[in-house]
Amino acid sequence: MLFFIAILAAALYLVAGGLLLQGLVRGKTDALRRNLPLWLAAGGALLHAIVAWSAVWTDAGLNLGFFNAWAVVSLFMVAGMLVATSRLPVCHLGIILLPMAALGVLLACTADCGTPVPREPGVDAHIISSMLAYSTLGLGAIQAVILAVLDYRLRHRQMGGFVRQLPALHTMEKQLFGMLWLGFVLLTVGLVTGMVFVQDLFGQHLVHKTTLSVVAWVVFGTLLVGRWRMGWRGQTAVRWTLGGFVALALAYFGSKFVLELLLG
Repeated sequence: MLFFIAILAAALYLVAGGLLLQGLVRGKTDALRRNLPLWLAAGGALLHAIVAWSAVWTDAGLNLGFFNAWAVVSLFMVAGMLVATSRLPVCHLGIILLPMAALGVLLACTADCGTPVPREPGVDAHIISSMLAYSTLGLGAIQAVILAVLDYRLRHRQMGGFVRQLPALHTMEKQLFGMLWLGFVLLTVGLVTGMVFVQDLFGQHLVHKTTLSVVAWVVFGTLLVGRWRMGWRGQTAVRWTLGGFVALALAYFGSKFVLELLLG
């Protein structure tokens, strides 16, 4: 039963992503066609939540192995995008995010890896804040990729196609830094709660994750200070955002991939 729920969630995500891409390429459409992808994505997210809950929540604790973590982070990202669309023009994130979420929900249902972590309030706070940080900064990374494409097309005066349907460059930069500020705060909370509540944070099995997370924190912090004091923007903001996110992705998913899938 869970497998069919995952398939349906993935199908809704893919259809929604295809409709969003079609809307960007073809231009303005009526309200129904604009909102339909969001409704489909919301339906996919509800089914996604059922699959993620069933995979992660076990009698022994929280199973946040590689594939389950991917499913949870992608679910948080979709939820964040859907909430943001009520106030901000961020639907374009779905053309990259929704296919990733579709793959995530399928893998959570079909793959089995990871060791459950016993539930404790402090550790739970660390896990939740960290995964919210990964999700928010992941949205920022997708925004940075689309912003880089938009900036390139504007510089080369290639204004056709989907570029005409994207928000203005200034608006997209403002959205990017809003995501980065929120993600940076959540990442800070995740690091602090990890230092307080997680035992042996710099032990052999966690040292790479901790070190790379701190590196990502420094990168994002430097970018935000650079934006505040020196007005960093454009390609500079894109490079720092993607660099920070790569460090963060390697910290969490890279370490899990090696420990759980390669070393077993």
